[in-house]
Amino acid sequence: MSAIAPSAALASSPTTEIPLINIQIDGQWMQFPKGTRLIEACKKAGKFIPHYCYHPKLSSPGNCRMCLVEIGTPKLGPDRKPLLDSEGHPLIAWNPRPAISCATEISEGLAVRTDSPLVRECRNAVMEFLLINHPLDCPICDQAGECRLQEFSVEFGKGESRFLEEKVKKPKQVDIGRHIILDDERCILCSRCIRFMQEIAKEDVLGFVKRGSYTTLTVYPGKRLDNNYSLNTVDICPVGALTSKDFRFKMRVWFLKETKSIDVNCGTGCNILIGSRENTIYRITPRENDFVNSCWMPDSHRLNFHYLMREDRLKSPKVNGLDTTWKSAISEASHLLSSHPSSKIAILASARSTLEELFLIKLIIELLGIQQHDILPRPQSGDGFLIAPDGNPNTNGARLTGVAANPPGAQLEKIVTAIRNGSVSGLLSLGEDPTKIGLTDQELQKLNFLIVLDILPNRSTAAATIVLPACGFAEKRGSMINLYGRLQRLNKAISPPGNARDDWEIYRDLLFSLNSPSTTTPRTFEELWKLMAAKLPPLAGLNFGKIGDLGFQLDLPWLEHKGPPPHSAPAPIPPKMPQNGNKSP
Repeated sequence: MSAIAPSAALASSPTTEIPLINIQIDGQWMQFPKGTRLIEACKKAGKFIPHYCYHPKLSSPGNCRMCLVEIGTPKLGPDRKPLLDSEGHPLIAWNPRPAISCATEISEGLAVRTDSPLVRECRNAVMEFLLINHPLDCPICDQAGECRLQEFSVEFGKGESRFLEEKVKKPKQVDIGRHIILDDERCILCSRCIRFMQEIAKEDVLGFVKRGSYTTLTVYPGKRLDNNYSLNTVDICPVGALTSKDFRFKMRVWFLKETKSIDVNCGTGCNILIGSRENTIYRITPRENDFVNSCWMPDSHRLNFHYLMREDRLKSPKVNGLDTTWKSAISEASHLLSSHPSSKIAILASARSTLEELFLIKLIIELLGIQQHDILPRPQSGDGFLIAPDGNPNTNGARLTGVAANPPGAQLEKIVTAIRNGSVSGLLSLGEDPTKIGLTDQELQKLNFLIVLDILPNRSTAAATIVLPACGFAEKRGSMINLYGRLQRLNKAISPPGNARDDWEIYRDLLFSLNSPSTTTPRTFEELWKLMAAKLPPLAGLNFGKIGDLGFQLDLPWLEHKGPPPHSAPAPIPPKMPQNGNKSP
């Protein structure tokens, strides 16, 4: 008998003793933790069961019937004990009617057939009923290419229709919310969206009306689907009934390149997939990570990427307002920094920068002996779910590298005062607009020099001596430490516009120019990580690859928030599995 091993992604979870249940799946006996749903047990055994209404993060209503399987229970003798075969396994009495696997909890001795003639006949019948009134509009449907109805009709459908009557017509292109368009003709009544709004978003605004073939999904009278998590209903809709206004008719999903990355709009660091084509981002969707965001994310965060495609992006380095080469811009910045006393220079860094960038900024600070440096804090109320009370994605990274003051932002008032009284005459603004810390345009213009690194023009770039065009979050790779101490990776999805460069390369070249020849400045990303792991104790033994797709939990002594964000689905606790398995009763 084989035992299903816990997922590698959950290897760091604490373990507790959970009773193991012996069940038979397609003739093979296996063990699973007590409380496992049958559909999940089959999935772990490598037996995929098609389904529509079932979602692992939601309750199981069992209303689509696509997951029907054949089940059996142990035959009992006169003594009410299971009859055993020659190998000590129970003999099975198969039930004449199928059962829904999504709402069935495994029990000792349970047997299941996932691909018997009865099961195939049930799936064919369910698909036939689902397609009776479904419109044939796949060529114009946004869900085409990732539609469960398309996939299952090919794999489990009959390939022909016996239905001759007129299809039931339902409302189309209904505006039900700020970001959502509903096409009721495509809805297969799985109720995923209803359960998400009830159980996760905690706003009960969706429901079914009418009966039979005329049952329709709609919003309650006087309400709209305007919740900040509404687009998650589009993600979990198995068909094209719920569509995003932002993505609707923009791009076929099979043309999109999906890049695993993280959200940078707050300290939670939701895991995301960036969908891009030909250097343009078309959508961002959540990526499942039970240690961070389960499989959800806020609408406000997933839609905040269009600024990367703005026409006014900074595309070329400038010195005194004129375009120049990178070599000239770096050389001029190095000259200005080295020719001014360190006591007269301040650095305004950003907790939106990656850990690698902040580490290099710290090396510049140490090389020049700059004492006045800090980041711009972004405190906010949060929403008690996935929007964190810290609007910066990498405050912990700024603290770990020492770029941020303790507490972060504590030196900002001192920096502003020093600029106003003239004791600081040079400012490096790296990823932030210094007018946001209270400096006026006139005060910036009085500086001997202002070096600005950013991606979009603002008031500080207009006053800057040197402008260094950098990369947005989807245009570079790096890592960040979220509010809960989890180190996670950014990955490059698209290229930056014009001559904009990756931030860490800009800082590296500046370090070389300031400290040439240098034997300590890392030349490659891998060398940078070796230096970081050597100098930052929490990163000891790590490299960029070891972070993995799901991140790596760091032990930081100052953490106020430990563990996953509130209300995110906790990672299941893996049981202790026997090496050789136990015989069934």
